[in-house]
Amino acid sequence: MRWPTLFVSHGSPMLAVEPGLTGPALAAWSQAQGRKPRAILVVSPHWMGHGLALSTRDQQVAWHDFGGFPPELYTLQYAAPGSPELAARTQALLAEAGIAADRDPRRPLDHGAWVPLRYLYPEVDVPVVQLSLDMGRDAAGQLELGRALAPLRDEDVLIIGSGSLTHNLRDVRMPQNAPATPYVPAFQDWYARHLAAHDVPALLDWQARAPGARQAHPHDDHLMPLYVALGAGGEQATRLNDEVSYGALAMDAYAFH
Repeated sequence: MRWPTLFVSHGSPMLAVEPGLTGPALAAWSQAQGRKPRAILVVSPHWMGHGLALSTRDQQVAWHDFGGFPPELYTLQYAAPGSPELAARTQALLAEAGIAADRDPRRPLDHGAWVPLRYLYPEVDVPVVQLSLDMGRDAAGQLELGRALAPLRDEDVLIIGSGSLTHNLRDVRMPQNAPATPYVPAFQDWYARHLAAHDVPALLDWQARAPGARQAHPHDDHLMPLYVALGAGGEQATRLNDEVSYGALAMDAYAFH
């Protein structure tokens, strides 16, 4: 079986204790697959740099890379196995495409990785490798990267891009179910339509074409993992979730086949 790829919006770290509609949607998708992948490769904007790096830990730990949240959040763990084997295979695959990637034996899982994984694979029994986000790549560059990673899908590996479909923290409002800021549903709808049509030229030109693009993403880091998942996944997009959290964080999730 060839695995689809996932784009998940991880929103606030509070997703770990406030599942809303997103947690059940991710859990339902995982259960519907009927089996687990051999390993997971996840890209998150909370590990960014110039160029790429892969975590090579034998044993993963959850990094609580945030501050000012309730104490219960800092007690949560996600001690999945690591996979130096998958890290080496990914590095070799990227090298074949002319893309360099370093190895990092110390890097733990940031919350963009471990928070959604708690809903996808709560048994914590699937090995996880994290790939950093190359901040020098635009949408087209991330799509190219995803295409280079695509062979992993035939090797029983699930590729996940974790980010947020909208991410403007200045517009965040309490409580979790606060009404959506007007640009958020417009941005969600634009992506839903163009992903369904597999309109790659429009998707790559999102900053000029998507309504409210500058408001939705003052910085593009949380959107770029979508393009990695899209490049690795294929033409068919299935929308798994369309929740809006705290008025400004679109929690859309997509599976790409």
